[in-house]
Amino acid sequence: MNQEWINYLIIVAWTLAASGVAWYVLSVASDVTYVTLADGRKEERSIPLLFKLLMPLTPNFRLILRTESFKKMSDDYAKKLIQAGFEGLIKPDEYMALKLMCLWVFPDIWLRRTIAGRHLSIMKSLPFVLDVLTLSVEAGMDFISALQRNCRARKMDALNEELLRMTCEIQLGSTRKEALKTMADRVGQRDLKTVAYSLVQADELGVSIGSILRIQSEQLHSRRFDRAEKLAAQAPVKMLGPLLLCIFPAVFIILLGPLISQAIKGF
Repeated sequence: MNQEWINYLIIVAWTLAASGVAWYVLSVASDVTYVTLADGRKEERSIPLLFKLLMPLTPNFRLILRTESFKKMSDDYAKKLIQAGFEGLIKPDEYMALKLMCLWVFPDIWLRRTIAGRHLSIMKSLPFVLDVLTLSVEAGMDFISALQRNCRARKMDALNEELLRMTCEIQLGSTRKEALKTMADRVGQRDLKTVAYSLVQADELGVSIGSILRIQSEQLHSRRFDRAEKLAAQAPVKMLGPLLLCIFPAVFIILLGPLISQAIKGF
């Protein structure tokens, strides 16, 4: 009887422990994380559940990871976290602690994919934004007013966040040239860097902003068309694998199945 009670208490204890863990995981999973944009607005960011679960443990590694030997690595990850759009949400030492707890592999894969996704979003949005800015500037609006109007009118995305931050920096006293260079270096996306430095050069040479915007817009549209042609040319090669693995075997089974069945019955 005593053994039965002990077994019962063990089952109850394990059930309570499992329920507690499940409740903690569900509560952490339901938490919504935000970053603060340049104008004070909150924008939602998606963080992997594993990071949310391990984040409370990261202070245990802080004394080690904030030493001088980790400074270069910390600076590199700080830049990458900014490019990924997680500035202020995940600190470099927290990210390195997550890498230690995850044996280094998963966080880097997640970070690379996040940066690539954000850069892709900027690449897709930039030609349309340049078209709008070109029309606004050529209609007589100054560049900064056109940017502000664009930021208010468009849905918030990665490019809009960066342009909003740039306009706020100019309002706080930075020159247009400094703000453009800072944005280009901060984001690290090739097309945006090209446009930003072209505008900086236009400022230095006294060239019309409208003409530079139009030239960059046309180049981006041309580059986008070239990328689409390249992807279309790669499509048959990419489809070959699924054809060989999935479609051809099914076709062979349908065509040869009855013949094989009759041959087996004949024997």
